[in-house]
Amino acid sequence: MSTSRRHFNQALGAIALGVAAIGLPAHAQSDTIKVGILHSLSGTMAISETVLKDVALMTIEQINAKGGVLGKKLEPVVVDPASNWPLFAERARQLITQDKVAVVFGCWTSVSRKSVLPVFEELNSLLFYPVQYEGEELSKNVFYTGAAPNQQAIPAVEYLMSKDGGSAKRFVLLGTDYVYPRTTNKILRAFLKSKGIPDSDIMEEYTPFGHSDYQTIIANIKKFASAGKKTAVVSTINGDSNVPFYRELGNQGLKATDVPVVAFSVGEEELRGVDTKPLVGHLAAWNYFMSIKNPTNDAFIKAWSDYAKAKNIPGHKDRPLTNDPMEATYIGIHMWKQAVEKAKSTDTDKVIAAMAGQTFPAPGGFMSKMDEKNHHLHKPVFIGEVKADGQFNVVWKTKGPVKAQPWSPFIPENKGKKDEPEKK
Repeated sequence: MSTSRRHFNQALGAIALGVAAIGLPAHAQSDTIKVGILHSLSGTMAISETVLKDVALMTIEQINAKGGVLGKKLEPVVVDPASNWPLFAERARQLITQDKVAVVFGCWTSVSRKSVLPVFEELNSLLFYPVQYEGEELSKNVFYTGAAPNQQAIPAVEYLMSKDGGSAKRFVLLGTDYVYPRTTNKILRAFLKSKGIPDSDIMEEYTPFGHSDYQTIIANIKKFASAGKKTAVVSTINGDSNVPFYRELGNQGLKATDVPVVAFSVGEEELRGVDTKPLVGHLAAWNYFMSIKNPTNDAFIKAWSDYAKAKNIPGHKDRPLTNDPMEATYIGIHMWKQAVEKAKSTDTDKVIAAMAGQTFPAPGGFMSKMDEKNHHLHKPVFIGEVKADGQFNVVWKTKGPVKAQPWSPFIPENKGKKDEPEKK
């Protein structure tokens, strides 16, 4: 073969390789599939989010030990957006465009999710969001593995109004000042109005992220509750502010028998640094509690306990705890794996199609199912009372999984909205 002919063939080969490379996502060309983990490991939300990073790494390690996905090992790429909402968007873009991840598991607050949402939609990438939220959103690029309001907030307030829950007639809506508490409380106000509760029997107050002085607020709650009607507090406080809030509850002797508090963002992890003895009987509404007894949960707790000790995870190596967003993270990663294997691809649109109807045995003791249309899990609802050891005793639960309503029927402008993401 002449030199010029050989060079011509080499050039053609190089072009062919280039064309092949262009046709394949970068993460499909390597020996691993990169997956992003986008959680605050510092700042006010680290108290809640750090453990979600750890349980994601545990789940990835489990999957890799069983052969990975499509014959490739998963390679986690961990970034710390540091409880800084604009930084979430920067880190998300970095994960997708520079690190070439196939999917991202992350965010806790709705403001962080709202920050990254345009990035995922613009770049047509996938986010699995593992925390309860306010609804009023439905994106084809997000799978919501936490609860919508009808899977947590509404059942919790219905319980407080019931005889078993104390027959509450007055309500304090107390939250951190951002989109999730404000939108959830807008929904709850409309719900309470539909049940005949006047505005005069609703007190609404917000504090900034990282707020630590709840002395005046709890004094005001006691004053509001002294009007003679049974009063309950609905807490959407997020992050490390929960520690001083619950400490002040104990300091001022506000017992659950007098004014019960039901929390939507407080689980086993947030109560770790609090003396829970004065808080016995206060409530939390979730779709999972560590104290639930069944073989699947026993295995989940043991796997986490073994992992936490092996990795020397602070706090958990001595006292391993599981909670609802950890379960939602675990379910989400496994469902994504199953969808990729069904699609035989990590392509975003193919995985989205394959996610519809995916099921996975949840540690909460039920078969978790991804809705065929609305990108939300069908989830049961549990209400638990705080015990002296910081665990929860389940006092009420739904008969089975509840289908999510992303668009609340208590918001008038939602009438006619479709229960599935728009195709763009």
